[in-house]
Amino acid sequence: MCTEIEAKLKVDSLPQIEQKLTELGAEFLAEQLHRDYYFDNAGSCFRNSDQALRLRRQVTAERQKNLLTYKGPKQKDNFKKRQEIEVEIGDHELGEQLLCTLGFKKVLVFEKKRRIWRLANCMVAVDQLPLLGGFVEIEGPDDEKIAAVQRDLGLSDFPHIIQSYADLIEEKLRQLGKKQREVFL
Repeated sequence: MCTEIEAKLKVDSLPQIEQKLTELGAEFLAEQLHRDYYFDNAGSCFRNSDQALRLRRQVTAERQKNLLTYKGPKQKDNFKKRQEIEVEIGDHELGEQLLCTLGFKKVLVFEKKRRIWRLANCMVAVDQLPLLGGFVEIEGPDDEKIAAVQRDLGLSDFPHIIQSYADLIEEKLRQLGKKQREVFL
């Protein structure tokens, strides 16, 4: 069982963050396009219990990966902390067909552009999302390392966002009075 520990921060300027990462000597790892498909059962069991079931199509210049991910409820902590189980699957369409056959339905689909950096034992994701704008996620082995990277990036005063991107997009769609369940860049 893996535990994901991260800080998610809303930022105004992604280029400024990437400039700071470069100045700090961070290693640029990859540019990715994610198309995330969220599933739930008819009773919205996952959503109502702060869990998530996601099928991700992740595309880089080199290859495409399909990842099936379960995320458990968030734990009480200074950072966003939750159980995460992720497996790579070979065929996206068959993965989606399997989930639907098991009684799950697709409830939300959205894209994001992600640029990944490594800094001080942490992974720093610089994300651009439709309707929401720019975010930085700092994922690391413990609270102290994440807090240090957040401080080094000049983001210590930025509030942590506990909600998932899926929750934030659904909230934004409600605010805009939109019924659509698919949002692309």
